[in-house]
Amino acid sequence: MKKAPFLLPQPISRLLSRLPAYPGSLLFVTGLNLALSQRLASDVTQMLAHKKLRLQVTDAHWTFDFIWLNGRFTACQNKGAADLTISASAYDFVLMARRQEDPDTLFFSRRLAMEGDTELGLLVKNTIDAIELPVFSLAQLRARLTPH
Repeated sequence: MKKAPFLLPQPISRLLSRLPAYPGSLLFVTGLNLALSQRLASDVTQMLAHKKLRLQVTDAHWTFDFIWLNGRFTACQNKGAADLTISASAYDFVLMARRQEDPDTLFFSRRLAMEGDTELGLLVKNTIDAIELPVFSLAQLRARLTPH
């Protein structure tokens, strides 16, 4: 995989690599659920059901394992292969999230890698492309977290 223009410095990368994986996955899916779980179409969630997904942040040595289960993303401790693994640097994931870089461009420049179920990979990519930004605002987040 080709290097991103910006990678985390080695001391930070080494420190992050020592963090346990499962709590990170739990935090990641919490944010994912707040941002996306209500926006996914039923046909998408049916195809995601019980699929093990893995996001690898290559320069941080972070791996987030999760699954779509009971109407939400759930963190899991996936010891084996995932149905779909998406790998990129932290910088490239931020660029994609902010829509400053297209996943196809990153893929063809070898800065983004996908392994596993190709159909599932296309579903994830097309679903993300179809979501309108901003996914949520701080006011919406506060409203969801504030007891009524």
